[in-house]
Amino acid sequence: MGHLEQFNVNYKKARNGFSLLEILLVMVFIAVIAGFVSSSMSKSLKKTKIRAVSKNLVSALRYTRGQAVVKHDQKTISFNVKEKTYKAPRKKTVHIPDEVEIYVYTAESDIADESTGSIRFFSDGSSTGGWVKLVYGEKIWKINVNWLTGEISTVEGTSS
Repeated sequence: MGHLEQFNVNYKKARNGFSLLEILLVMVFIAVIAGFVSSSMSKSLKKTKIRAVSKNLVSALRYTRGQAVVKHDQKTISFNVKEKTYKAPRKKTVHIPDEVEIYVYTAESDIADESTGSIRFFSDGSSTGGWVKLVYGEKIWKINVNWLTGEISTVEGTSS
């Protein structure tokens, strides 16, 4: 007669897919990475926005100075800090984004009231001088106008 042998087969059932724990760990990892990326992008966007506003304002200041020299006449760029606007000669009024704060320091003779003032440029390139500070969150750009030379320079910084 035949002989029957019994043997144990120890094999693990093949796994199909991932466990719930593995899926959750991957999702948490992705969320953490997304948080870091969005945080750095937010800071980068703030810096880009204030840089663009600053560059436009510097261009308007240089344009105003150039017009004074070319036309051999005084030219002013006017600011309204309440309405967050500025206007160069023969140009449209420019609105600064609501989230950007603006501070203007200028000669007393160029202050019309508590919210409006101007920086004046003369035909020799000099000016009444002053500065404009733009603040967006922790980012600060200060635009200096030298009274003697009319030179316009910028300084970038943070409030911390």
